[in-house]
Amino acid sequence: MNYIFYFLIAASIIYAILTGNTEELSNGMFEGANIAVKIAFSLIGIMAFWLGIMRVAEKSGMVKSVAKLLSPVMRILFKDIPKDNPANANIALSFTANALGLTNAATPIGLKVMQELQEINTEKQSASNAMCMFLGMNTAGFQIIPATVIAVLAGCGAKNPTDIILPTLIVTTTAFIIAIITAKIFEQNWTRQSSGGNENAE
Repeated sequence: MNYIFYFLIAASIIYAILTGNTEELSNGMFEGANIAVKIAFSLIGIMAFWLGIMRVAEKSGMVKSVAKLLSPVMRILFKDIPKDNPANANIALSFTANALGLTNAATPIGLKVMQELQEINTEKQSASNAMCMFLGMNTAGFQIIPATVIAVLAGCGAKNPTDIILPTLIVTTTAFIIAIITAKIFEQNWTRQSSGGNENAE
């Protein structure tokens, strides 16, 4: 990826020199840097707010309550995870972070979930069904409030940054459902293949 960016920067500079647009290039660079700073500051506020809310929810036990509320669904989607395993609460926390659009906050939580799922994985060299399901659902990024995107749009001067909420909800919900269905289909096919292989071996 670094090489791609280096190529784009070098190509832009060379093109600007050849076409005599070095002044426009310089203005564009300074303007881009200025916008980047504005977006960064707009993200600081909204990220600090929602991360604080999630920290309070975690300390107050709300996350555990959410995990218990989602336990019937969790048992269907993640039937290989023991009931009292801490991965259940962290999966709920990860989904909550994604639902609020805090993808940066969801990333370390997701890594922790993967570590916990790896501990109960019987085949260490391959991903378990629970790991594949969580990865698919987490990658789909179901969002109710895309807080990060709203902050970026607000920092760029969008008049109605919240207009993105409904389209985001539709797209991420669709992707979320498709990820679950796909993971379940592959899980069933893999189970059949494994069972068939064991029977042939016997």
